[in-house]
Amino acid sequence: MNYINKTIINAVIKKSDALCPNSLALIGVYGSVATGDEHEKSDLDLMILINDENGWILADGFILDDVDVGYDIYCTSWDMLEGDAQCNHAQLSKLFDSIIVYCKDQSAVKKLDEIKKKAAEILASDKRYDKANNAYCEAKKMFAESYLTESLSKVRSCAGAVIKFIEDAVMLYNGQYFRKGTKRAFDELRQLKLPFDLETIIIDIIQADTIEKVRERLKELLVLIQEYLQVPKKKELPSAANLKGTYEEMYSNWKNKMPEAADRDDVYSSFMNLLSLQYMFYGITEGIAVDDFEIMDKFDPKNLEENADVFDKALSNYLAEYEKVGICPKRYRSVEEFAEDYSRCLSR
Repeated sequence: MNYINKTIINAVIKKSDALCPNSLALIGVYGSVATGDEHEKSDLDLMILINDENGWILADGFILDDVDVGYDIYCTSWDMLEGDAQCNHAQLSKLFDSIIVYCKDQSAVKKLDEIKKKAAEILASDKRYDKANNAYCEAKKMFAESYLTESLSKVRSCAGAVIKFIEDAVMLYNGQYFRKGTKRAFDELRQLKLPFDLETIIIDIIQADTIEKVRERLKELLVLIQEYLQVPKKKELPSAANLKGTYEEMYSNWKNKMPEAADRDDVYSSFMNLLSLQYMFYGITEGIAVDDFEIMDKFDPKNLEENADVFDKALSNYLAEYEKVGICPKRYRSVEEFAEDYSRCLSR
């Protein structure tokens, strides 16, 4: 470590001893100094881990004129480190790779190791798929934002956010994190041996010179990554146990509302009722190996009676799934018959 870096670290320790002696837990070095990518204009990335609010006095930012380098003396609390350990992003080098250069109490190192362990367990488990999907969802939000402005500057800013979230999603999906800086991001992504050229796609987005081109390239990226992030799920075979009651629920919730909406010429209700059935189908087919039911492509805003027929046909097709596993819809000729059957358990 060079003279400037050592001097800065010693200054932090000295200030801590004088102003907040119980606040500084440890100091770690990460970034280019730790990875060997340091050059003459590199700054110093420090993990200044503090125990309490008093430790924030150690934070500072400055420029050294003689070398023309800026420095950010940034503090990190234990809570912030615990937040990083949730692996909601892939910028985890500070947590995992910091080289400890000062520690007042070894218990701090032990506590840090425990936090690292939590993060490592997430990256090694199926939880990483959820983290990757969450990052992808954030990318979709920023893609939507790009359609809410006609400023090229803001659209490009949205695109940059999409890129970062996608990079995080891809790394987390593979149980990895970025160990080096921005200039080495593509090197680290290449090591994943992705089945597509993510670098070229990202560069195409960056080089797009119109709002329309930026949005078009972003859409292509999101569609590609959505397919890549799919986690094969083992679906249950349909059975009486996992399908029971679903047909009756569909019938109860929306069967009579569809013709009612048509009678009122209520296009909104017709749409929303059919949509509710569609989402119930999605929920069932996500975990159970029954045929897919896509019905929203058949919605006709100009023919609400036809929408009621679409509903009835879908319900009839779903009834076939019921019958395959030996379930008959629970039907009664009258409410008295229901009440008698419903209360039989009371006499057992």
